[in-house]
Amino acid sequence: MTASPTTRLVASSVTARLDRTEGTTDGPAGLIGLLPAPTGSICFVRGDRGFVGWGVHARFTATGPDAAARIQEWFAQVQAGLTVTDPIAEAGTGPLAFVSLGFDDTDVAVAVVPQVVVGRTAHGTFVTRIGPAGESAPDAGLPVPAPIRGPGRIRYTDDGSVAGFTQAVTAATDRIRRGELDKVVLAHDLVATAARTVDERLLLARLAADYPGCWTFDVQGLVGASPELLIRRQGRHIASRVLAGTAWPGHADAAVAAELMRSPKDVAEHAYAVRSVSEVLAPACDHLDVPDRPTPLELANLTHLSTDITGRLGEIAPTALELAARLHPTAAVGGSPTPVARQVIRELEPMNRGRYAAPVGWIDGRGDGEFAIALRCAQVDGRTVRLLAGCGIVADSDPETEAREAQIKMVPIRHALESTR
Repeated sequence: MTASPTTRLVASSVTARLDRTEGTTDGPAGLIGLLPAPTGSICFVRGDRGFVGWGVHARFTATGPDAAARIQEWFAQVQAGLTVTDPIAEAGTGPLAFVSLGFDDTDVAVAVVPQVVVGRTAHGTFVTRIGPAGESAPDAGLPVPAPIRGPGRIRYTDDGSVAGFTQAVTAATDRIRRGELDKVVLAHDLVATAARTVDERLLLARLAADYPGCWTFDVQGLVGASPELLIRRQGRHIASRVLAGTAWPGHADAAVAAELMRSPKDVAEHAYAVRSVSEVLAPACDHLDVPDRPTPLELANLTHLSTDITGRLGEIAPTALELAARLHPTAAVGGSPTPVARQVIRELEPMNRGRYAAPVGWIDGRGDGEFAIALRCAQVDGRTVRLLAGCGIVADSDPETEAREAQIKMVPIRHALESTR
């Protein structure tokens, strides 16, 4: 565990508006283009809005069922050690913690407070800098990004993960048919090795350009573009986008979407996921709006069933991180009932997930924030890139079809890697 919590005022956090002429161009990769170094990036961007950051003011790691609560406490201590100047005072201004939780209790959760964060919202672009007290200059220029170099030749190693995955699906469907559980989400990985160290900025820029409707993220080398918003909190207003049920024949079009909406297997899988989210959010809300039917969400290579849930928190409003921890894992990434599904994953899945399929996002000092589910992602470590993908398994799931779906879900990262040789 590494951290720098303190109650002494040893540093200052200064937020100021940023002149758009400083290189913050419009478009999906505008913010990502500001990242100065090949590794160590912080990113949470959707379209032309979101945040990028670099440098480390404080970092913290934790494991266990209380990891999120410990991160929340740590962030409060970090804030107590700062003098904060924030004339904008909007969601996302001031010091931010970027958090990537572990999927299981034994997986390591990571939180980082960057030294510099550039953000863009509907109200404009701003920069927050953290440095020694009295030395954070709000008008300091942004660094010139280092040149980007491609990773060179990419080599993939399966090591039997697909075979292990199909065996796990067969075992899971047997257990579901015996009535042990309703649904479980199983995943597998694929390891890519590059000729040179992978520049995370290349992956981020390609993912943001190809999937502008997704949340493109990078926290401690976990890079991806997730279509699924676990929770957004702004004041007492919350939103969540639930995805479950997938189709991919040919391409995303009206016929594919209509077939997906008529699929009993996919509609049932989606219903489990919606119920798992609404049952957690309802007790915290004065009002919760859960649509009766899903709608198709078309991405570049897949179509999902989607339900957008919105609500208003009660007077005692949990932070965005607290809500993310309560929601995790939803039935969309774990299964139903949750305790049984988590145990089946531990028994059948031929790998450790790490931070895959867990909440990833940001939180500010007001408790506002956004967390996506870490999907369509990979862990980047030098020349090694570990891709991960999974599928919801129900009683009539076909192992070969599920394996094919998982491979298709790896396409965004593979294309990003392969396009940058």
